Amino acid sequence: MPIAIAVTSSDLVLPPPGGPAPVPTAAVLHPPQEQPLDDAVAQVAALLEQCGHLVVLHCEALPAAYVRRLHTVRSVLESDRVALLPLALPPLAVAVLARQLAQLALSDLPPGVLASAARLLAHYVHAGAHLSSLARFDRMDVGLGAHLTSLLPGAGYAAVVSPVRALVRVGSGPPPAGPGFATRLTVARNAPRDPAGGGEDWVTGALARHWRVQGVQEIAPLPAESARWWGTRRAVEFAAAIPDPSVLYQLVSSVRRERCRWCGLDLIGDRCGFCAAPVARAAPEEGGAGAGAGAGAGAGAGAYAGLHHGPYPGSYAGSGSAPPAPPSPTQRPGR
Repeated sequence: MPIAIAVTSSDLVLPPPGGPAPVPTAAVLHPPQEQPLDDAVAQVAALLEQCGHLVVLHCEALPAAYVRRLHTVRSVLESDRVALLPLALPPLAVAVLARQLAQLALSDLPPGVLASAARLLAHYVHAGAHLSSLARFDRMDVGLGAHLTSLLPGAGYAAVVSPVRALVRVGSGPPPAGPGFATRLTVARNAPRDPAGGGEDWVTGALARHWRVQGVQEIAPLPAESARWWGTRRAVEFAAAIPDPSVLYQLVSSVRRERCRWCGLDLIGDRCGFCAAPVARAAPEEGGAGAGAGAGAGAGAGAYAGLHHGPYPGSYAGSGSAPPAPPSPTQRPGR
C-alpha cells in the first residue's frame, strides 16, 4: 500500500500534470480553527492504519499554532511513523513537491527514503513569482531603487527564491536563469487569464520559453498562503519541476542509503525525516590534505551525490540534458 502524503491546505493538492491518472492525491490536515483536536488525531490515526506511514509537508512559514497542532497530534498518537517536514519553499512549490512524492509513493521506496527524498527533490524545484509590487515582499533583500520602481504603473518584478535567488524587472532584460534539465511549469493565479487579453502572459510566454519547459499547467486560484508568503495577492506564482516519475525514482534510488541510528529506517541525506536524528559521519582521518578532502566529500556532496547509473529514462532519454548531481544536504533551497 502506498505511503500517505499530506499537506496543510486543500489548495495544495494538485491534479496530475497530464490530466486524471491513477495517482494517489495528498491528504489534507486542517488548521486548529477548522478541526477539533480529537478529529485531527482520528484522521491521522486512520491514515496510519491504512498506509502504515505518513509524510506531512508544510511551508516553514506555516503559522506557529498550526505547527504546534501537527506536533501535538503526533505526540498524542505516540507514533514514530509520522514525518513532519518543514520546507523553505513557497506554497505552490510545496504542492508540486507533494505531488511528486505521491507519485513516488506508488514505488518500492521505503518510508525513510521517501521522507528524506523531500529535501533532495526540493533542490530541483525552481520556484518564484511575477509580482506587481515589492512593498511587502521580504523573502530576499530588495534595494530601495527596486522598491520605488515597483510603485510605477505597469512595473513588475520576477522573484525566483529556489534553488537560487534572483530578482529581475520584467521587460528590462532576460528572465532569471532556470533549470538546465527538462521540467514542466505549474502556474497559479487568483483568476484564469482573460482570453481576450491574449493567449500568454510573461510567465507562460517569456519565462516558459526561456526555461524551455515541456508544458504548462495553470491552477486557479492562488493558494491561500501565497498572498502572505509573497506579500501580495496580485502575484502569479510558478514552479518548474521534473514531471517524469521514472526520473524522480532513479534520482532518489541512485543516492547512497544510510541507516538511521535512532529509529532504524533507511534514508538518504544527512538526517532522518521521521525522527530527525542526524546521520553519524566517520571522523576525518589524520594524515594530510588528501584525507581531509575525502572526508569532506563524504560529509557534504557525497551524502546526496551518490552514484547515478546510466542515462535518465523517460523524457530525459536523448534530451541532451539530465538533472545535475544532487547537492549537499547542508545547502537548503533558497538559503
